[in-house]
Amino acid sequence: MKQKMYLSALAIISLAGCGKTSEDPNAVPEGTILKVALLETTDLHQNILSYDYYGLKADTSLGLERTATLISAARAENPNNVLLDDGDVIQGTLLGDYQAVAAPVTCSGTLAVHKVMNALKYDGAGVGNHEFNYGLNFLSQITNTDFGVEGVQKGANCGAPNFPVVLSNVVGVTSQKPIFNPYSILPKQFTATKPDGTSMNVQLNVGIMGFVPPQVMDWDQKHLAGKVMVNGVQESALKYVPELRSKGADLIVALSHGGLDASPYSPKMENGSLHLASTGIDALMLGHAHLIFPKAKETNGPALDGALSTLPPAQVDPINGFVNGVPAVMAQSWGRRLGIIQMTLIYQSGKWVVQKDKTKVEARGFKYTDGTSIVAADPSIAPLVDAEHKATLAYATQALGTTTDFEMSAFFALVGDVSAIQIVNQAQIDYVKSFIAASTDATIASYKSIPVISCSAPFKAGRNGPTDFTDVAPTATVATPFGLQVRNPGDLYLYGNNNLQAVKIKGSDLKNWLEAAAGQFGKIDPAVTTEQDLVPSYAFIFNYDVFYAENNALKYQIDVTKAVGSRIANLSYLGKAIADSDDFIVATNDYRAGGGGKVPGIDGSKTIIKSPDASQAVVSNFLKKQGKITAAANGTAQSWSFVKVTTQGPVILRSAPGKLSVAQNLGLTRVKAEGSLDASGFAKYSIDLSQ
Repeated sequence: MKQKMYLSALAIISLAGCGKTSEDPNAVPEGTILKVALLETTDLHQNILSYDYYGLKADTSLGLERTATLISAARAENPNNVLLDDGDVIQGTLLGDYQAVAAPVTCSGTLAVHKVMNALKYDGAGVGNHEFNYGLNFLSQITNTDFGVEGVQKGANCGAPNFPVVLSNVVGVTSQKPIFNPYSILPKQFTATKPDGTSMNVQLNVGIMGFVPPQVMDWDQKHLAGKVMVNGVQESALKYVPELRSKGADLIVALSHGGLDASPYSPKMENGSLHLASTGIDALMLGHAHLIFPKAKETNGPALDGALSTLPPAQVDPINGFVNGVPAVMAQSWGRRLGIIQMTLIYQSGKWVVQKDKTKVEARGFKYTDGTSIVAADPSIAPLVDAEHKATLAYATQALGTTTDFEMSAFFALVGDVSAIQIVNQAQIDYVKSFIAASTDATIASYKSIPVISCSAPFKAGRNGPTDFTDVAPTATVATPFGLQVRNPGDLYLYGNNNLQAVKIKGSDLKNWLEAAAGQFGKIDPAVTTEQDLVPSYAFIFNYDVFYAENNALKYQIDVTKAVGSRIANLSYLGKAIADSDDFIVATNDYRAGGGGKVPGIDGSKTIIKSPDASQAVVSNFLKKQGKITAAANGTAQSWSFVKVTTQGPVILRSAPGKLSVAQNLGLTRVKAEGSLDASGFAKYSIDLSQ
């Protein structure tokens, strides 16, 4: 296998010793200085071009073709560099779905994103949780890797990345061996400066390891159960760091596809990266959370995300980019930033020693030069994927045979708009009710008298910036209905990897679930006269579940003046207050049913239906069956509202600019006006909570 042969060769190379020239292993003088830049991309999610396949429009805020320009600039500034990716590469756009599902790339082909990464000469990469979304057979093929897992086809000289892919904490259930190489050593030839000021060539052996969240076993259970298992990130690092050192690694970089959680360590932590910093690594590259770390350094850059601002300063320095004293970077997502860790090493006592006081960390964005101008796309990238791009456009614009007379958007989903959510909930309820009605299983059939409700989140509601909002059929009118296309269900339900599931819960579980969802809102103090942000962070907006029942039978309110956990009021079904003992069946997805989002009591144990059908396909099929959808029947049933409160100062919601008319057309009178833009490009809309 290509990767294993590569690793063995590197292990032999590393025996030459740390930081020594091939001609003379003793030629590096004491005190020689080596400056190195570690470059990171993460969570690319198949965003190669600056293009939105759901909206069929250019989007200059994203795309690896612009990251490529950042990479070129960083390489010019730092000739000694290592370019790495931190996972979630292959899934996330219609291009990804097209190449994996609609027209799967063959063994003789190479994924579009891997073509570009090969052209950019990446040095190595980790693996993200979304790499598993299309199954182990597909992942084995596109990486040309033999996982050694029974029932999984072996890679056979297929098109693949031209760089090592590493994953340290996923092993085969039977073999207990890593399915990818757990680490790799990259022998980089760099130019160093001797104490007398002259230059010399040296070899720096850069060790890389990769980690994914253990929750991947829940999120992709259908692909992974019984085949692989995931070990804790800290245990895996403690196993492999000594091996890397013994094989000559001068510098060890952890590619951790996880965010920062200061909770006590657990092998089951989703975001255990903070705890990796104490395992002997030299640098930490972060992903998964789609955040900027450290705080953006460009002029008028976005503020530090609320999810990072509460971390203990003794452990996390979000301004300079250190986690437990180790330099760390997270380059947001979708190619919108390039992580840069500039390190200075000094040769002392036969080894390279990192000078932490001379380390600089940056998550560089498209506007880094002046805070205003967006970097141009690298013109060499688009031609590499022109055929794949055109094929995806043809796929995206295929007709569904369904029309709609209203705009389905998520611009104001956080203040009551359900136009992009109700149709998803209706599709899920229809599926689950039909499943129960048709079931010959006695247990399933016994659920026929239990109310079926549904929840779905506004998946595209600002998490990835002011252009990241669901917006289907913006020009639709009653007189001229809009014909829906293949691309539209993906805009309504972003995650093509989710499967529909149903859980049986009590009224008390429902209350706790709603409380967890309401945690997205900031706590509003009515007496404060300064600006308060209704939704301080969009990092986990996919956990904001909106519940719905047929005929809008479910109602509830959210009191944002209360503390998290005590915000839900006036919860009722068919006009009657819901008791803790009442039974409900909730249509949801496998991510949530299996414990994703940490909803209390929803951990997989209450799942009664595990559908083989993808949630996105459920939505698509429902739309086809309806033929025509209307605002009156499918987009205006607001199941929730705020408990009314008058505030002394302004309360704002950040959303896409220029959308006040959308709120007005929806009758959302609580949206009063559109204000100025924040540093990230969001418009600040004034929200009147007394409405």
